[in-house]
Amino acid sequence: MPLVYTTSYIDDALAIFNYYKKLAERAVAQVSDADLTRTLDPEMNSIAIVMKHMAGNMVSRWTDFLTSDGEKPTRNRDGEFEEPAASREELLAAWERGWAALFAALDGLTDADLARTVTIRGEAHSVMQAINRQVAHLSYHCGQIVMLAKHFQGTQWKSLTIPRGQSQQFNQKVQAGEASQRQ
Repeated sequence: MPLVYTTSYIDDALAIFNYYKKLAERAVAQVSDADLTRTLDPEMNSIAIVMKHMAGNMVSRWTDFLTSDGEKPTRNRDGEFEEPAASREELLAAWERGWAALFAALDGLTDADLARTVTIRGEAHSVMQAINRQVAHLSYHCGQIVMLAKHFQGTQWKSLTIPRGQSQQFNQKVQAGEASQRQ
């Protein structure tokens, strides 16, 4: 994730959410449709189930974010862990709806809103706490998606960050870039 200097908490949170969304999407793009619903054991969730859960969570949390409880009465959380979407297209459409709800809610906020109070499952949270809670929750699940995709792809995996064994070359490129910027 390229660092863009900011003193805005909202801008930084948006950058983090965008980073993890793209990371998960790049992992999902590498797996077959069959691997989307594959599990490592009967107690594990598949990539599709994790994505379905994330989408349901985001729609619930971020729809009417400032005016209603983040756990909507219409949400069926348990159902998110049951049958996955019927197709990759259906799964990705739900995924996009979830992210669209999150980005739409954050888009209207300013750092002045961070101390406002919202509720999640009847508990008061500052807007900042609610955002932090979502950053932690989504990054946790994006990590699960990446781990499963990498496992399923094995030696065909294409690194999403700096490939193994290439850190030194990356650091040299960064240092060379910094030196040329100073000239």
